[in-house]
Amino acid sequence: MTKNKEWFASWFNTSYYHILYKHRNDSEAQEFMQNLVNYLNLKKGDLVLDLACGKGRHSIYLNSLGFDVIGADLSKNSIQQAKKFENESLKFIEHDMRNPFTRTYDAILNLFTSFGFFEDDNEDITVLKNIKNGLKNNGVAIIDFMNSKKVIANLIPQESQTIEGITFNITRYVENNFIVKEINFIADGKQHTYFEKVKNLDLTKINTYLNSVNFKIKHTFGDYQLTNFNEESSDRLILVLE
Repeated sequence: MTKNKEWFASWFNTSYYHILYKHRNDSEAQEFMQNLVNYLNLKKGDLVLDLACGKGRHSIYLNSLGFDVIGADLSKNSIQQAKKFENESLKFIEHDMRNPFTRTYDAILNLFTSFGFFEDDNEDITVLKNIKNGLKNNGVAIIDFMNSKKVIANLIPQESQTIEGITFNITRYVENNFIVKEINFIADGKQHTYFEKVKNLDLTKINTYLNSVNFKIKHTFGDYQLTNFNEESSDRLILVLE
């Protein structure tokens, strides 16, 4: 597989992606959702879009807190899995975030570094425009991104993880202003290579994108406990937008 292909369209749709990340911490994610909901003062019955929802773990939890939730993701495989959890107030749809939404929301959440995937800056700006246009009056958006400065300072160049009998050999590097994770492994009798590529975006650069669509930062947080953002020490760059 080449790096030129849109990496997320193929990698996120494989079973191997879900094996590699099966250890993701649900309790941490739920604590983050609870902190966010309290901060945003969302009301039961508010309509929330979980944009790039994967298999829907955040959508399902948010729905359990009393919100109407739509989870949207590009991956057919993930959405098929998530649809098993649908109910009257929880729906899942296949959607490319570069395409506009057909309705408006009280809150749009883009979580766990699901932004900055595209080679062309204009596509990232289109995503922000779609999010902005997808909000109701007084609606709010959250973009939960990595703190790229800290990530690059602490990049682990190589590591291996063996999960379910598959050894994932992972290489990390910065190339063409992207932070790249290259994942090599043998499974089902074949050698596989996949890439995760996220743009090296600091707060200043993201702000230029936001300004171009007249989107305003209301607040920045640096972790899932919602402490203030510090460019040197924070693990995350969480943007509250309106």
